[in-house]
Amino acid sequence: MLKALARHPRGLVILLIGLALLLVPAPPATPDDPLLEDIRARDFIQVFTRNTPTTYYQGRQGPTGFEFELVKRFAEHLGVSLALNSDGNIEEVLTAVRSGEADLGAAALPLDPTLPGIRFSREILTLQPLVVYNRDLPPVREAEDLRDLEIGVIRGSGANLVLRELQSQMPELGWMESGDVEVADLLQMVEDGELDAAVIYEHQFKLNRLFFPGVENGFLLGDPLSLAWALPAGQGLGLLREANRFLGQLRADGTLDALIERYFGHDDYLEYVGARLFIRHVHQRLPAYADTFKEAARNSGFDWKLLAALGYQESHWESRATSPTGVRGLMMLTLPTAEEVGVENRLDPEQSIRGGARYLRSVKERLPEEIVEPDRTYMAMAAYNVGLGHLFDAQRIVEMRDGDPYSWSDVREALPLLQKREWYSKVRHGYARGGEPVIYVRNIRRYYEILNYVKRSQQQFFQLNQRPPDDIDNSHLFDIVAPVL
Repeated sequence: MLKALARHPRGLVILLIGLALLLVPAPPATPDDPLLEDIRARDFIQVFTRNTPTTYYQGRQGPTGFEFELVKRFAEHLGVSLALNSDGNIEEVLTAVRSGEADLGAAALPLDPTLPGIRFSREILTLQPLVVYNRDLPPVREAEDLRDLEIGVIRGSGANLVLRELQSQMPELGWMESGDVEVADLLQMVEDGELDAAVIYEHQFKLNRLFFPGVENGFLLGDPLSLAWALPAGQGLGLLREANRFLGQLRADGTLDALIERYFGHDDYLEYVGARLFIRHVHQRLPAYADTFKEAARNSGFDWKLLAALGYQESHWESRATSPTGVRGLMMLTLPTAEEVGVENRLDPEQSIRGGARYLRSVKERLPEEIVEPDRTYMAMAAYNVGLGHLFDAQRIVEMRDGDPYSWSDVREALPLLQKREWYSKVRHGYARGGEPVIYVRNIRRYYEILNYVKRSQQQFFQLNQRPPDDIDNSHLFDIVAPVL
């Protein structure tokens, strides 16, 4: 070999250099990011976020939210635990990042390279500013319609940036901004007439519109912004590079798009006018039956708001409702079902509610024990609508398709197949209008969400102000951005 190398002096030199480099001890690694090393040494990453539907909140099955999903996965990517602080607003999140109290800010932050002390990750999501307004006002369809309106925005959200740009063309434009409100607060103020309009983001309105039927979609304002993570400047680039690498991987393998679709891609399940009617009935009809729903819930083990949502789906809380097939009453019981649960008069709302709760409980108890919550409740509601036999048939179809018969997600896909001869001919109970229970469960879940929101928001407003919700004055929360005339 050496003779061969002697005939090629250049190759011999390269070999000798390589051997020499192997013998020289490697220099100590220079940490490219002391923050990243510190995170790995302490075994957790400190993330500051906000408690909102688009960032982080406590759902029925625990912590959830779009940015929570992302930072949880990022912590796993780094091999560390996740420590989360959700107490602050946008300004407080950015202050925590600048000071080093937070390793990362994930709080629906608009990418703004002019902010001092902050580095931003690559774009995660496009943010399209949207003007919304009180539906009792004349239509607000263009920038000119904003003149003389009281407009509210969240300070630091990026909405103020697009308004500043618009103000350069319309010097008479003014607005109010606050760091102490969130999107739901703004929408509530617009609905209550405390504000004429607000500037939020399109995806935020899509998530919240059902809860605020008095707020109308106006028009898109300005160019889209970018949602990004905030990291402290002056700490090296290692954590930023790791975050960008992680986000790039999620986008490349489709995970990021799937998360965006899951949280923001679907439109509201219920038609907008239907949601407005529901909320009106919450105030006008539900109070007469609320105590009975609560009593039935205590006796059956369900959340009373879930029973109320089911009752609304059945009859719109009409105690004398009757279907062409002879199903009657507020909970729309069949005659055999009424006899089974001891209801003598189906048109008596108290008997109907108690009987409906008992029947839902009995259906739930007859489901296979392998079905766990929340799927167990979803399947019980589907069986309340379509019957246990057809639900069991749908589970059998799931098995034929190599799915999980104990998963509501799989059963939900199989139920509409009961309308196709190819499938219903293979199961015991035959044809069923299997698409109906899917919509049925979906609607009840959304009604339940709205009832939870109404109850929670009233409590929060009362605790914040220590007076009834109808007596709230929020003007002190805002700073006025005056016209530049």
